[in-house]
Amino acid sequence: MDLKQLTSAINQTWDESIVGRLTEYVRIPNKSPHFDPQWEAHGYMEKAMQLMADWCRAQPLPGARVEVQRLPGRTPLLLVDIPGELPGCVLLYGHMDKQPEFTGWLPGLGPWEPVLRDGKLYGRGAAMTATRCSPR
Repeated sequence: MDLKQLTSAINQTWDESIVGRLTEYVRIPNKSPHFDPQWEAHGYMEKAMQLMADWCRAQPLPGARVEVQRLPGRTPLLLVDIPGELPGCVLLYGHMDKQPEFTGWLPGLGPWEPVLRDGKLYGRGAAMTATRCSPR
């Protein structure tokens, strides 16, 4: 495995695909149902779900299955099943709802307007992001 080539491919995917999608995601004021009792009517959860599901479906992952599961009155679940070559499985969990706006943002930053500064994406929900890959 060529570590330099792998690092370059990861960084290219990060810059060309992931940062843009996360930037779109930050703009969606998809608050937790605890803070937005009308979450279904507002449609932000659905918008966030479609954004992420569409991105997952667009990835070149052979055999991947992308499903949105729904139960009445409950937030939807995005299930992505990617078959591997080794026995066992790995489960990753995350959520698409966000905490409310609150106060205390640094000047020029806010919850629903994404700002990319010094390689970091600021905005509500962007904390799930990581920095670009760098070789050891």
